[in-house]
Amino acid sequence: MKNVDIDLNLLVALDVLLAEGSVTAAAQRLGLSISAMSRTLARLRAATGDPLLVRAGRGMVPTPRAKELREHVHILTRDAQAVLRPQIDELDVGALDLTFTIRVSEAFMEFLSARVVAAVSTAAPGVCLRFAPKPDKDAGPLRDGIIDLEIGVIGTTAPEIRTRFLFNDRLVGLVRTGHWLLTGGDGIRPEAYAACHHIAVSKDGNTAGPIDTALHALGLSRSIRVVVPGFPDAMRIARQSDLVALVPQSCVGNHQTPDHDAMVGLTSFDLPVATPDFRISAMWHPRMDADPAHKWLRDTVIGVCRTAYRHR
Repeated sequence: MKNVDIDLNLLVALDVLLAEGSVTAAAQRLGLSISAMSRTLARLRAATGDPLLVRAGRGMVPTPRAKELREHVHILTRDAQAVLRPQIDELDVGALDLTFTIRVSEAFMEFLSARVVAAVSTAAPGVCLRFAPKPDKDAGPLRDGIIDLEIGVIGTTAPEIRTRFLFNDRLVGLVRTGHWLLTGGDGIRPEAYAACHHIAVSKDGNTAGPIDTALHALGLSRSIRVVVPGFPDAMRIARQSDLVALVPQSCVGNHQTPDHDAMVGLTSFDLPVATPDFRISAMWHPRMDADPAHKWLRDTVIGVCRTAYRHR
């Protein structure tokens, strides 16, 4: 076999270019000039035989080959960095220069991401956090190293995935402040709740949930008028209408943060029927158990979540 010189810097550059989808953004992330990044892209095009990123209006879009390579290149880059990184007995958090990918829900992004960013950037200013959307509960990205950490309800059947409990959550009702549903002095009755028009949160269009099971047992049902993909969307609509939203308690804060910005103009209430609590956990792949940087990351994220909801 012919000896071939392999420049691992090209692999790192390709990973960043495919993640950013922009020569300018990739140059900023790698600390290079735009012209140097353009030359690197030209070398990558020559090496792969593919344009990789092409102009579309004022931006750039990946080619089909680039989309095919993106996840594989990210895994290769992480593995190469792990091999070439010296084994350390004591972690210097302040010197970390890494990117961590955390898969979270829209609700987490809305209400906890800023606290996580503050905690991480204060201790490790060189760390970049990439928050990835959570379209499902597939464990594949954790197994493949595409995702470093996931926060949410455990839904994977992968037995090897490590988990750590963060807090118990529950569903609560949410309406605009001054809504007629809150005017009764004896609490909200199931009949009054069911008589309202409701907002449902669903990514796949399936709106049935525990609240509907509890209402059906009483011969009642919700009249759903709006379906949105995320809880922050439901909150925005409830604030400006008479529709009733159903959201996790974690979306509305707790006794420590009852007046955070997302709740301006909104009032939450206990549901008139019982629904089960659900557990929010942190999840990661066991191969990262002993990695000092990953352990620091998950301890930091877990600490933020538990502090925010310590009385759940």
